[in-house]
Amino acid sequence: MKTILIIEDNEQNLYPETFILEKNGFQIIAARDGRSGIELAEKVKPALILLDIQLPGMDGYAVAHELKRNPLLADVPIVAVTSYAMAGDRERIMAAGCDGYIEKPINPETFVEEVKKYL
Repeated sequence: MKTILIIEDNEQNLYPETFILEKNGFQIIAARDGRSGIELAEKVKPALILLDIQLPGMDGYAVAHELKRNPLLADVPIVAVTSYAMAGDRERIMAAGCDGYIEKPINPETFVEEVKKYL
């Protein structure tokens, strides 16, 4: 069973993501902010990190950058799950170190397949 770390502060986003992925056989761990997400990632070394960009304190750009600088985590794929969908947002997200991008609100029909692409 693959472990996915979700770094998301909003319960209304975290719940459906967790529910759908657990139903499809993934183990989910969650962090509510960037700093605890980084600490959890170091402890668990997940197969994948799903990262919100709008986080309290340390935003997702800073979190992705720090995760990719960490030699223990540099090879863990990071996928931004975000409502940022304006021109240039995707480029900024990828430049911060994310390996992919899934737009919010997630589509329950395609979410698992989108996630599996990065595993």
